[in-house]
Amino acid sequence: MSARREVLSAVMEHYRSAKRTEKGRMLDALCATTGWHRKHAVRALRQRATVGSGEVEASEERKRRYGATIKDAMTALWEASDRVCGKRLKVMIPTLLPALEQLGQAGHDRVLAISAATIDRLLVDVKIAASGGRRRRAGFYSAIRREVPIRTFNDWNSPAPGFCEVDMVAHGGTSVAGSFIQTLTMVDVATGWTECLPLLTREGSLVVEAINRAQGLFPWLLRGVDFDNDSAFMNDVVVPWCREQKLEVTRSRAYKKNDQAFVEQKNGAVVRRLMGYGRFDGVETVRVMGRLYAAARLYVNFFQPSFKLKEKRREGAKVIKRYHPPSTPYERALAHPKVTAAVKKRLRDQYRSLDPVGLLAEIRATQDELGNRVDRRAGQARCLQTAHASTAPTPAATFAKTLGKMVTAGEPRATHRRTRRPYKTRVRMPSKLDPHITAIEGWLAEQPQLTALAIVSRLNEKHPEEFGTRQHSIVQRLLRALRRRAAQQLVAEEPLGDTPTAAPSPGVVDGSGYVGPDPPTAPLVEQAGKATWRSRSADIGSSSAMAPPG
Repeated sequence: MSARREVLSAVMEHYRSAKRTEKGRMLDALCATTGWHRKHAVRALRQRATVGSGEVEASEERKRRYGATIKDAMTALWEASDRVCGKRLKVMIPTLLPALEQLGQAGHDRVLAISAATIDRLLVDVKIAASGGRRRRAGFYSAIRREVPIRTFNDWNSPAPGFCEVDMVAHGGTSVAGSFIQTLTMVDVATGWTECLPLLTREGSLVVEAINRAQGLFPWLLRGVDFDNDSAFMNDVVVPWCREQKLEVTRSRAYKKNDQAFVEQKNGAVVRRLMGYGRFDGVETVRVMGRLYAAARLYVNFFQPSFKLKEKRREGAKVIKRYHPPSTPYERALAHPKVTAAVKKRLRDQYRSLDPVGLLAEIRATQDELGNRVDRRAGQARCLQTAHASTAPTPAATFAKTLGKMVTAGEPRATHRRTRRPYKTRVRMPSKLDPHITAIEGWLAEQPQLTALAIVSRLNEKHPEEFGTRQHSIVQRLLRALRRRAAQQLVAEEPLGDTPTAAPSPGVVDGSGYVGPDPPTAPLVEQAGKATWRSRSADIGSSSAMAPPG
């Protein structure tokens, strides 16, 4: 700011004496030097210097149109509108204004003529005081986000290898509270080459280190990175560093995940497939995840084929997609014309030295170790780490013999959520209520509102040696099952073709002269309940709707 003030003071005197054409050239040079908007530069140059001093004082302010009375009236209207914004309050003013009787005719006309922007400007300090002295700020990274250009899914147009989409996957489990590990995923758009790196926390400096590390893992040089709008990317650390490295920086649109379709697909097909949805934290867990991703990157990029979209067209409401034949990122890199011969030779040599079964065995062994760290505390993780350090890794040949034999058992991955064991179906045991179900149905047909306690007392009177207060719970379950079955039958017997007659609305006089709320319908329900109970069969005791006793 001090340098800008020096430039302004050097240009100001010459600007006042210059002609129109020369003023325009001076404005262009000043905007290019300071980065100011042209209108702001004009206002700054119109200030006049004080005679005999280097200070700059502002030009005379124009007379205020809306005084303290109008501001008080707008404050009252803002409170009466339940503190809405200026654009909504402007529409509500004609409705709320009659409640303010202290305004005269002149004040009344000024309030009606006020604009929404003036309302917000008048109420700035009022809103700050109403919020407890805290002023709402725009996002800290909004300026950096605005200067990064947007790239959508359709803007790629078959780029050369080296342009990547970047995203982060959170391993926080069911809660985002506290600190947990994040996975930085980078996907090459041209070939689908995927690199995953674990981050201890969401921090811009760690993102820079991860991208720098990924530069050494990709077979070719990075040319550009496409981020989302996460503050871990859109900050004054990551964006300037990428531009220093001559990387083209773009971003997706907010709330448009399809703009990053390449990396979003790998987040599910690679990261979540390997890590699941559990919570991981701690430095030791980051090291284990690094070993897992080191083996997975070779297995995924050299041996796992994937689809790639060839064309997409719309016919009315139908979207038709065509895909290339499945191929690995390694095969796409060999077939790409812009990948150099030296890079292709290095990839072929690396491919010949790899064993897919050995890589898969290493992935499964690392997943087993990570599975003991899911949602664990640091002390338990250290104990489990010591226990696993004593176990030797499974050889690739031994692991290959187990393939195809554990599929039928529904073997889950160690990092994934265990499936719930289904409840064992129990055979219904005979109940002492079975001989008395017909009598209970008759009681319910006469009095549908009977409770379980009343039924138990009646059974106790007839059979005191069998029934007492201890049988209250089984009578409750029986009563619940009988009423559920009766309700299902009542719904099934309702006519579907007839249109029900609308009931009179409250307060409307009907044919009988009744005025007030709807008449009670308890007698009708009782009659329907009696008809339902009479139509029940006597063999309900053998039905499966009744819950087992105890």
